[in-house]
Amino acid sequence: MRNRLAGACWLLAAVSFLVANVVVGLAWDQPGFSWAEHNISDLGNVTCGVWDTSRPRPVCSPWHPAMNAVFVGTGLLLALGALLAHRALRPGPAAAVAVASTVAAGSGYVLAGLYPADVDENRHVLGALLVFALGNAALLAAALAGRSPLLRQLRTVSAVLGLLGLAGTVLFLARVDTGIGVGGMERVAVFPLFAWVTTAGLRLIPFRRARPLS
Repeated sequence: MRNRLAGACWLLAAVSFLVANVVVGLAWDQPGFSWAEHNISDLGNVTCGVWDTSRPRPVCSPWHPAMNAVFVGTGLLLALGALLAHRALRPGPAAAVAVASTVAAGSGYVLAGLYPADVDENRHVLGALLVFALGNAALLAAALAGRSPLLRQLRTVSAVLGLLGLAGTVLFLARVDTGIGVGGMERVAVFPLFAWVTTAGLRLIPFRRARPLS
């Protein structure tokens, strides 16, 4: 039952986050929302105007309360899923790091939702850094968790997604867009965690831990 609940939490987190990115973005009008130009956080800004002195862009998100609620809900679901999946992902220190890092990344989403960038930028940035750094650290740790039967099945996926997310994080923070825009690069940094929890969640729902021999 714990595994099924964990898988359901992770799948719901991934689906709700992606749907919110699309739906809340579609509510924008003059300016329209651009995945290439705008940050994900722009969807949660509570005021309209030109935002960010380092990369000025027009921001006006009519449905920001919904997006911030999704940020918080996504973070709670990521963390709860990791805690529920703890037994299935064990044993081993690498698996423990993966679980703890996913919980920390979830707390980053909660911070980002409670403190929109134009309300408390410092706390919002702290939340974003937890998402970028520890969300991708979780994937790399999962790739090293050779003692966990479930994570062994996902080793290649974990490594590829973790390296992709890490590269996206470095390029995003350096403001390098490689033709997809800085906002697009942020999504390269953020979305791998959701791809991973979707894959792991689908495995967790039918997963059964082997019983020890008596």
